[in-house]
Amino acid sequence: MTVIEIDGLSKSYGTAKAVDGVSLRVERGEIFGMAGPNGAGKTTIVECASGSRRRDGGTLRVLGLDPQSDRRRLLQRIGVQLQEAALPDAIKVGEALRMYASFYDKPADHRDLMDAWGLADKRRAGFASLSGGWKQRLFIALALVGNPEVVFLDELTTGLDPAARRTTWGLIRDMRERGVTVVLVTHFMDEAEALCDRIAIIDRGRVVAEGSPRELVAKGRSGSLDGAYLALTGRDMA
Repeated sequence: MTVIEIDGLSKSYGTAKAVDGVSLRVERGEIFGMAGPNGAGKTTIVECASGSRRRDGGTLRVLGLDPQSDRRRLLQRIGVQLQEAALPDAIKVGEALRMYASFYDKPADHRDLMDAWGLADKRRAGFASLSGGWKQRLFIALALVGNPEVVFLDELTTGLDPAARRTTWGLIRDMRERGVTVVLVTHFMDEAEALCDRIAIIDRGRVVAEGSPRELVAKGRSGSLDGAYLALTGRDMA
C-alpha cells in the first residue's frame, strides 16, 4: 500500500529552485531513504511532505491527506524529527515526552517509550546534559510519542561518533519492526545502503536515481549512474 505519493513537487526560495519536479512513492512498512549532498533539496521535500512548509507546485498525499489543507489531521498520524531539532537546555527527558504527548489525541504512554528506547534511567536528566547519542534516542522517542504510522527522520546521525551512529541504526530498524514506515534523509550513502529498502538520490532538487541499494550499487559499477552517487559513496565503483 502506498502511504506517500509525490508528483511534480516544486519549491523555490526567491530565484533558487530547491525542489524541481520531484515524484516519489513510499510504500507502507518500508524504510525509504533520500540520499544526496548537502543542499540537494532533501530537507525541503520532507518539510513539504510533513506540512511544515508550503509547496509551490505539484501534488502531495501522505496517508491520503494533503499536508497543506489537512495539516492538523496529518500531524496526528505522523512523527517528524527535523535536522535542526533542539529542546530547551533545562527540560528533562520525562518532561519533554509528557509535553509532546499532550499534543496528540491518542498518544503512546511516555513511560513505555522511555523503557522501549532505553531512556528510563535518563528521565530526570536535563537535555543539555545528554550526549549526542542520548539526544538522538530522545528525538526518536519524541517522533514516536503520537503513535505515528509514518516517521520522517532528517539527518538523524549527523555529528554522532561511529558507535552512536550504529546504535541509532539499530533503533531505526526497530522502528520498522514496530510497523512504522520510515522516511530517512541522509547524506551518507553507507547509511542509506545499510538501512533502506529503497533509496532516491536527490541532487540539485531532482531525483537522479532510485532503486534498492543493490540496484544502485550495480548501476554505479556499470557506469550508468552519474557523479552524484559516486560523490556520496566516496569509493571507486569500478
